[in-house]
Amino acid sequence: MSIWFKYFFALLAAERLIELLIARRNAQWMRARGGVEYGIPLTRVIVGFHITWFAGLVYEASLTGAEPLLSPLLPFILFLLLQAARYWCILTLGRFWNTRILILPGHPPVVRGPYRWIRHPNYWVVRLEMFLYPWAFQCWITGLVGGLINLLLLHFRIRQEDEALGRSRSPAPSPD
Repeated sequence: MSIWFKYFFALLAAERLIELLIARRNAQWMRARGGVEYGIPLTRVIVGFHITWFAGLVYEASLTGAEPLLSPLLPFILFLLLQAARYWCILTLGRFWNTRILILPGHPPVVRGPYRWIRHPNYWVVRLEMFLYPWAFQCWITGLVGGLINLLLLHFRIRQEDEALGRSRSPAPSPD
């Protein structure tokens, strides 16, 4: 396994841990104000998938050597660009950003920042990551299989989130 992959994987894992800490803090804030969570079973499946994707990436990297495609800088440039997009989403949503579907009843959906132009821009970042990060290290199977499974999961996730956002405009949504 290349040293570049090890550095990249450590950076990616650290970013995900930071993301989970932000999500936990925001979830506590939302729940304290009456936030309602939706889609809990699918959230658990997605968490399991992400853990499996990480494990699959490490496994394939150990088999293939995970040499960077084209240049050692490519994965890091992709990472920086995608994290800039992700944190634009996180900063735009502020306390309303989460890895879960948490809705504060009566609060309108955010329509500024990247949300002015794209529905669910953070999910576009995730879609790209699942394909591009493995491919940047020539882990073609993880990129293809993980990327396709992720597309399917996000299809259902976005439907659930849109339903929850629609319910949030009514006075009393019921959680799943």
